[in-house]
Amino acid sequence: MKSENLEEIAVIGVDIGKDTFHLVGFDQTGQRVLRKKIKRLALQPTFESFPRCVVGMEACMSAHFVSRMLRKLGFEPRIIPAIYVKPFNKGQKNDYNDAEAIAEAAMRPNLRTVTEKSQDQLDLQAMHRVRSRLVARRTATINQIRAFLIEQGITVRAGRHRLQSPFEAILENRRDEISPRMRSTLLGLYGDWLWVDERIKAISSEIEDISRSEENSANIMTIPGIGPLISTAIVAAIGQGEVFDRGRDFAAWIGLVPRQFSTGGRTILGRISKRGNGYLRMLLVQAANVILMRPHRWDAIGLGPWLRGVTGRMPHNKAAVALANKLAHTAWSVLRYGSKYKVEGDEALAAI
Repeated sequence: MKSENLEEIAVIGVDIGKDTFHLVGFDQTGQRVLRKKIKRLALQPTFESFPRCVVGMEACMSAHFVSRMLRKLGFEPRIIPAIYVKPFNKGQKNDYNDAEAIAEAAMRPNLRTVTEKSQDQLDLQAMHRVRSRLVARRTATINQIRAFLIEQGITVRAGRHRLQSPFEAILENRRDEISPRMRSTLLGLYGDWLWVDERIKAISSEIEDISRSEENSANIMTIPGIGPLISTAIVAAIGQGEVFDRGRDFAAWIGLVPRQFSTGGRTILGRISKRGNGYLRMLLVQAANVILMRPHRWDAIGLGPWLRGVTGRMPHNKAAVALANKLAHTAWSVLRYGSKYKVEGDEALAAI
């Protein structure tokens, strides 16, 4: 590419790879003026030679790091969800075509982008992901122990604590029926379980400490049913919620609004979309279920009339999703306006 064309660049699409980046740039008229492959380590020196412009990239691993670095150099980075880039792909899939599609998407003035996360948000998000993986590993370990016990004719009632407390007693009482090799295997799995338990407790404790010291998390925890896990997960995901114009947009991003298939002026709504952040959706639905289990507390938290109306006309699971949607609306409002949940303000929050 001729060096004199560099000044014409208006937008650059970056296809981020593990070791290499592919760049495609357009000028103001939409003509391609840049097509380049660079090593990851050469990213900063390469962009220092480019005119300051819009730089698009897909939301993927290291996108936030690259975005922060380019912003420091004076560029305008835009992190674009992959689903919004897909319509611009042309021809066969390759790195240059992907970068071109990203550049074309970045040129759209009304395209929604992903908010750039700070290092603190990424750290907090990483802690949640590690904890989630450890919980899944603990569940898998417990299920494997139960499966091996059933093969020996031993059944234990459902529940983690119903197996953990009497585990060693079970092995001792059935010593004559369980072979030494199987006993050793089960004890090894039990050791794995205890180790994972300690790791989960340590990470959970650290998350709780952060939730108390971080102002936004502390404000969100004033909402009924929301504790350290949910509050820190929301802050890690959306910061102060400035990317959303209203609470419903946040609920839609989590996937708690009905899927829409409307045509001809006729509105057709289906089940919840389940798009976006599935982890947050799971946590909010769990919180809603806990609230629904305690009807004697509904009036104290300012949701009594609303919850009685919802549970009176909906099945339990549908009511839980409706309440999770309301909690998401309220959490966005608390974040966006830096306020705390107040019972007397529930009617105002419901209108957001």
